[in-house]
Amino acid sequence: MRIGVCPGSFDPVTNGHLDIFSRASKMFDLLIVAVFHNPNKKPLFTMAERVEMLNLATKDIPNIRVDSFSGLLNDYVRRQDSSFIVRGLRALSDFEYEFQRALLIKKIDPVMETIFMMTSSEYSFISSSGIKELAKFGGPITGLVPACLENRIIKRIREKN
Repeated sequence: MRIGVCPGSFDPVTNGHLDIFSRASKMFDLLIVAVFHNPNKKPLFTMAERVEMLNLATKDIPNIRVDSFSGLLNDYVRRQDSSFIVRGLRALSDFEYEFQRALLIKKIDPVMETIFMMTSSEYSFISSSGIKELAKFGGPITGLVPACLENRIIKRIREKN
């Protein structure tokens, strides 16, 4: 069975993320969307909430499993019986950052392969931080995040202000 792992903070999940998940799911028997605990970030949603939101947002993609982890990505990927990491890219700046990370992972774990997927152009400007900033100031996020999560995201962002 071919298993891919798509890690990220997904705080919150966007339609750009869903685009990558949907397309990557066609490349694997199972795609694990893994919420990573990043100690350098202060998330808007808890890890459990992000897992729940991802489960809701991906319920129509049958071969996706949502999980969470902390620690080294390559260790997590190995525990999932995989050697494939899927990373979504929006712009050249994403590539530079992700390329360095992929090379580092390859250096410490030569079996690991990182697959870079460009997001569809209609989502290339969407980021979780951009969604949070837009909603914070009352801007519309319709069409930028999964419709089933839009009100929840707006409510949380406004509670934090």
